[in-house]
Amino acid sequence: MTRIAVVDYGAGNLVSIEQALTRVGADVVIVRDPAGLDGAHALIVPGVGAAAPAMDRLRSAGLVEPILAWIAADRPFLGICLGLQLLFEGSDEDDATTLAVIAGRTTILRAAPTLPHIGWNQVDRTRDHPLFEGIAPGADFYFVHSYVGEPRDDGIAVARTTHGAPFVSAIARANVLGVQFHPERSGDDGLRLLANFVALAGAGNPTRANGPTTRAGAPARATVSA
Repeated sequence: MTRIAVVDYGAGNLVSIEQALTRVGADVVIVRDPAGLDGAHALIVPGVGAAAPAMDRLRSAGLVEPILAWIAADRPFLGICLGLQLLFEGSDEDDATTLAVIAGRTTILRAAPTLPHIGWNQVDRTRDHPLFEGIAPGADFYFVHSYVGEPRDDGIAVARTTHGAPFVSAIARANVLGVQFHPERSGDDGLRLLANFVALAGAGNPTRANGPTTRAGAPARATVSA
């Protein structure tokens, strides 16, 4: 069985994530210190909230360097919502310095009709990726956020969503994957995405299409304005 390590740093809906991953056949371990990563096939960093306190909690738990080492070793990784934003170099929300795995910065949603952006919205793929296998183009996923990561290299974008202005809602670079929405709250399509990640992690190879990874120098369904 594929073991998925989910980082607990006080910023994620761990019950929903653990239940969703278990439902799609994963062996889930909740990680609160570096030893929890032992034996895991893949790593998920979830999260909601602000970047600065999230980074402080990761540092206090001694998890920053193990997460960076995991990614540098080209092992399967999925960032969800804040967990995606933390991959960038910094955040405009609180001027935090983040993990700097992906070149770019987290900025506020531009021209948004409402903030935070909460509810179901369409995820339009910009290229094929096995993370979305079996999911219809333009499927809706559930969002809760006001900020979004803006990669310097637009080529790592896998999907975009519009809330006022379009923004990158999924990225992939080698074994580093990230989604701005919450698959664990996104019904059948969210479960399918997590099942795809578990399958890819079990194979040990989410994608090598973009070369090696290096550090950069469900609630009630509702309509969301776009």
